[in-house]
Amino acid sequence: MSLMPILTLLPPALREPVARLPAELQKRAEELRIREGRPLEIVHSEGYAFVGPNGNPLGQAAGSCIPTREDCAKLLELLTRHSIYSYEEELKRGYITVEGGHRVGLAGRTVLEESRVKQIRDVSGFNIRIAREVTGCGRKVLPHIMDYGERNVHHTLIVSPPQHGKTTMIRDLARMISSGEWPEAGFAGGRKVGIVDERSEIAAGVRGVPRFDVGPRTDVMDGCPKSEGMIMMIRSMSPEVLVADEIGRPEDAYAIHEAVHAGIRVIATAHGSSLEDALRRPVLRELAEDRVFRRVVVLRKGPGGVSVESVSEIE
Repeated sequence: MSLMPILTLLPPALREPVARLPAELQKRAEELRIREGRPLEIVHSEGYAFVGPNGNPLGQAAGSCIPTREDCAKLLELLTRHSIYSYEEELKRGYITVEGGHRVGLAGRTVLEESRVKQIRDVSGFNIRIAREVTGCGRKVLPHIMDYGERNVHHTLIVSPPQHGKTTMIRDLARMISSGEWPEAGFAGGRKVGIVDERSEIAAGVRGVPRFDVGPRTDVMDGCPKSEGMIMMIRSMSPEVLVADEIGRPEDAYAIHEAVHAGIRVIATAHGSSLEDALRRPVLRELAEDRVFRRVVVLRKGPGGVSVESVSEIE
């Protein structure tokens, strides 16, 4: 896969050198980092490189492309479709999700209102995280979380540091569960899956229609806060399995309890380098103490890709 899907997001001065990057490097690209007045950087599966004017990857900053203030202003215009005001909520949270599920983190000078961030003004830093499908990666996890007695999956929490494959993993798990790809399970048939896709990263929805393959029996609540979306799914779509990314707020815990009490299996993710690290967060500790999750899977990314570091069974 090339970087073609994100090239249309870039102003010409940045688009041309990025498009000329070696094909092999484009396939391994994970992030494109654009900082005003500083070197253009690409982060890939084996490290990082700075981008030269002709698309040549450089090990040092000297001689690399330097995005200007005008480049950054044009980039923000393209990301917000020339209507910054319609993206006020996203700007306040520090990111924009664009078509294709690519998430663009933002940095710059903040404007405060009553000690809270009202918006980011003078955006000078962008991190374009490149979303990709990895069909079949869920086979590493699904056998560990299957509930053979109930012919379903256990309530599962998937933990990893940022950029270690959580979102990619739950996307493929949703696809497998929905389509009935149960490895060596001895039973057939997919389950009704509901995805609450607050940042439009799991399904990459466009006008509510998923662009990634999330399975034939999957419904997606796109661009909706997780807590509200989970409650709406429970009431309206009767899922058998509910999927949500990056939980951590008290209202998330309430919605998960509601799903569990309704007999719906939950697969969720959270940031953390280990189970112990994740449980330092009050909301996750509360869910653990209530024994909501029966399986906790810790992912780790290494030279060979994402692997399962550990699986904890909580009975």
